[in-house]
Amino acid sequence: MTGMKRRELILASLQNSTVPISGSELAKQFTVSRQIIVQDIAVLRAAGDTIISTNKGYLLRQKTVHKRIIKLVHGEDRIEEELTTIVDLGGKVEDIFFFHKVYGKLRAQLSIKSRHDIQEFLHEYQSDDDNPIKSITLSTHYQTILADSDETLTLIEDTLKAKHLAV
Repeated sequence: MTGMKRRELILASLQNSTVPISGSELAKQFTVSRQIIVQDIAVLRAAGDTIISTNKGYLLRQKTVHKRIIKLVHGEDRIEEELTTIVDLGGKVEDIFFFHKVYGKLRAQLSIKSRHDIQEFLHEYQSDDDNPIKSITLSTHYQTILADSDETLTLIEDTLKAKHLAV
């Protein structure tokens, strides 16, 4: 087994456990030394995983994701500005939804978290000339925004309001 695969399995074990797992237990499970496990944990931490060492073993601290729905009102010409503002301030656009008199609530998953994602989205959006949803979403729509903290969500919402993109 490669080190990368072992670290992937160690991470999966920690994600699925509600109690600490000792280094010795992990070493036995993967038939390596405890020192190899210590090194693997260091590599996982360096990659951004929040692994806590306790006197009973290792625990993975789950990242808390904060969520907020923001009401946006603007024209098609400001879509890129809206999305760029959100991702540049640390947010992720989970979805977009709007209300239609006949169809009710219409929702689409977006998963936009980077400028690259924005460019891909805009390319698809602009190349779809037969999209009747375009005319519906040009003004009022809602987005579910995810971020690491409520403070980040507030910064995003306040900035969108200051730019007259949100109400």
